[in-house]
Amino acid sequence: MHSELQAQLAFHLTGNRPGAGLEVVAGLGLHPALFAGYRDLTKLRYDFPLVLVQNATDRGFVQCLSAIVDGVVHEIAQGDDGERLTRHLLRLEQEIRVLMAEGASGALSALWEKAAGRLAARGDDLLKDSLNRASTALKIDGKVVDCSSSMPADLINHAWASVQEKKASKFREDLARLTQKLSDILQVDRVRSKAGQSAESLKASVGASHGEDFDFQTMSRLLTKSSPKATLPESRRRRIESLLSVLKSQRFFAVQGSVDKRGAGEKTHSFVFEQCTAALAAYRERMPEAIELAKAVAIAGLEIEGEYNEAKHDAFFKEFDAAGLDERDLAMFPDYLVLISAEKLQGVENDKLMEVFSAGLPVKILVQTDDLLEALPAGDAHLAIGVRSKQLASMALGLNEVYVLQSSGSNLFQFRDRILKGIAYAGPALFSVFSGSTGKAADLPPYLTAAAAMESRVFPAFTYDPSAGADWASRFYLEGNPQVDRDWPVQSFAYEDAELQKIPQDLVFTLVDFVACDQRYARHFARVPQAKWNASMVPVGECLAGDTQSLSEKIPCLLMVDRDDVLHKVIVDDKLIQEARRCREMWHSLQELGGIHNSHAERLLARERKVWEERQQHEVAVAPKPAAAAPAATPAAPVATADAAAMPAPAEPEQEKSSDEPYIETPRCTSCDECTQINNVMFGYDANKQASVVNPDAGTYRQLVEAAESCQVSIIHPGKPRNPNEAGLEELIKRAEPFL
Repeated sequence: MHSELQAQLAFHLTGNRPGAGLEVVAGLGLHPALFAGYRDLTKLRYDFPLVLVQNATDRGFVQCLSAIVDGVVHEIAQGDDGERLTRHLLRLEQEIRVLMAEGASGALSALWEKAAGRLAARGDDLLKDSLNRASTALKIDGKVVDCSSSMPADLINHAWASVQEKKASKFREDLARLTQKLSDILQVDRVRSKAGQSAESLKASVGASHGEDFDFQTMSRLLTKSSPKATLPESRRRRIESLLSVLKSQRFFAVQGSVDKRGAGEKTHSFVFEQCTAALAAYRERMPEAIELAKAVAIAGLEIEGEYNEAKHDAFFKEFDAAGLDERDLAMFPDYLVLISAEKLQGVENDKLMEVFSAGLPVKILVQTDDLLEALPAGDAHLAIGVRSKQLASMALGLNEVYVLQSSGSNLFQFRDRILKGIAYAGPALFSVFSGSTGKAADLPPYLTAAAAMESRVFPAFTYDPSAGADWASRFYLEGNPQVDRDWPVQSFAYEDAELQKIPQDLVFTLVDFVACDQRYARHFARVPQAKWNASMVPVGECLAGDTQSLSEKIPCLLMVDRDDVLHKVIVDDKLIQEARRCREMWHSLQELGGIHNSHAERLLARERKVWEERQQHEVAVAPKPAAAAPAATPAAPVATADAAAMPAPAEPEQEKSSDEPYIETPRCTSCDECTQINNVMFGYDANKQASVVNPDAGTYRQLVEAAESCQVSIIHPGKPRNPNEAGLEELIKRAEPFL
């Protein structure tokens, strides 16, 4: 047994297998034990798949399939057949998940119909009735996406499009108003002009059907004599015509309901890119157009109100450039969206991303990471799991004015409102997402891999919103992570032993569990046959929680299950344990940013506690002590001398308090304000700001008992009730007993 223990210890310290009994885990299909209940996600109800909702701003831009099915159930399953309808709709939901797992895609309506057809083909009339009624009640449609490599881009793009459509709708409304008002000004001017009042113009305005009913020559002479002679100054007319040309030819928004007669090179700009370099180049190239359009909108507003002053405004708008665009001007234009993989964010691309963020440009960038465990140039001797994503998020946070959202793909639905906030943020935004689609995590679906990354603190979820407030407490959000106050999440687990007895156990989920899912890191693990399990093999969580010296003879291990859910123990080498400790320190840093176990706050609390304790010790030390009773005078007692008469008289012995009277041990009072907040007439402070019962009849016995219960140092004694008719005395007397 000793040699086997030495072999296990040697593997832990060196990663080598010096002796027999340690098996290679590659090919065994092992998963962390907590995954045992998640082998078939199609049988579970959870956030995915998602529906990217079309034209449903009141319902949000995305909903999960389960919520949609619940909505249909709520609408139709109200009568006696409610239970049957509910059961059948849950079968339909599962069938849609099966279709998605088989590779189906498309709109919800199409998948709903296909799943219903498959169920109806092998069901009875009641099932068909349920499915028909459900199809009629379905009011939501949109593209269905599962947790996959393409989902983050689909979701972020859809969120971006929904925000931009609101912006486009407002712009089109403003554009229609401005162009109509400007056109009206020109039309009125034309009507007043000689050309507008000519016989030919009047005849054309009436139309051919009534051309013979009027004497347009006479009408023209009358109008020419009676109409005002004033027309627009030529400079103003040209300016309005120029404004209309700029407004109608803008390429930032598509104008709905009109035919685009522009050439192929003048189509509406695209704002979705796959490279930061392309997005930045487009932004700079379009800046003159943006300035011209912003100027046109501002001048048009002045012209419509009749407030444009050439002497004042010509010079101002002549010098108008990018520096003149304020936040409101920029908010008028679409934001740029970049969808890029972490693999491509290197070299020039990384530099351009930094340039975008540093300049505060309205660019939203999704950086998708598919592999957190990729090999680094330094080699296997130096593990640095998720280093790129950590650097990226840290860099963005350091700039202080970038909206940052980091999350695994499995958590994006929970962060949907925060995604919208980032898209709508008036500045740059980074969405750093781990998809879970590594292709190296055995047979785990991307959803589980993504969830494991977040659960293990390898890829924590957080947001930083510069617009949320002036401090980090307002801006930084970490609470989306499981058990956010712990180092590692702890989950309940139970298994059956050889005697079929249920064994409950709490399991800690750490970085080591996440790495154990990846085939490339199998060399860092070794399976120990059950016959060779021993007391030196302790859970990884216990090793990470203890100090290194006390664990020198301990071997960290994981509980894992194979494809048949048979339990195995796998020991871990020290490289992964060290990496887990680094991961924990990174998590601690995030906790500090989120105000959880903040070292500054804890240090301040410890200092204040020490001051309080020292004050209490001092007060006890200087508190007057009862003097011993003086002996009775006798004839032999010495006569007092002058010196003795000058000495202060001994303190009177403190009278023992009656248990019937309420009182406070005043010298021990800590000035906590608890009692005075309950009744500041019954309780009061002396010159040393220490409390006593000033007027026991100024309140109720209930207030005395409540004060005693709330006192931090238990020095309030409520005594006996003074009003025998007070309500609830029997209960209050029992509550007061510990303090008498």
